[in-house]
Amino acid sequence: MTKQFDQRHRQSRRILIMGVSGSGKSTIGEAVAEKTGCEYIDGDQYHPPANIEKMTKGVPLTDDDRQGWLEALADLFAQHRRENKSVMIGCSGLKKSYRDILRQGDPELIILFLDGSYDTILQRMEERQHFFSPQMLRTQFDTLQTPGSDEAISIDISKSFDSVIDQCVSELEALD
Repeated sequence: MTKQFDQRHRQSRRILIMGVSGSGKSTIGEAVAEKTGCEYIDGDQYHPPANIEKMTKGVPLTDDDRQGWLEALADLFAQHRRENKSVMIGCSGLKKSYRDILRQGDPELIILFLDGSYDTILQRMEERQHFFSPQMLRTQFDTLQTPGSDEAISIDISKSFDSVIDQCVSELEALD
């Protein structure tokens, strides 16, 4: 971590790390948060029981299912902003409308988009015995509205884990 990043980090940052299931939001998010000295929160922990039950049964969530969950995450971002604390929250953020909810009241929200192909992510999920089915992964890709460069920083996850971490940290360091 560079000294320049240390100084800027004192100004709180709110970072959304997003991507389809299996893109690495939790593992990459935790590692980047540790390297940059901010708190990491797994957004999935804030799903209400009804959402968890649906996902466990392999039923995709609707926009209505996600609304309260996204608002709870937006509240977390707002709380950290008020307290001048840095935080990174992992959340799929598949649609622009979801990201707009998360960004509410925080135009300085930084979005890191973990971008990878269906085949790359499916292979990684199969290697780690992920519970998420290939059909549900397909549904996530079908739902994904890829953010443009004006909305998010795209991170190519086809590289090694360490390279992806380094790229995330470098991109955050480059922000002013």
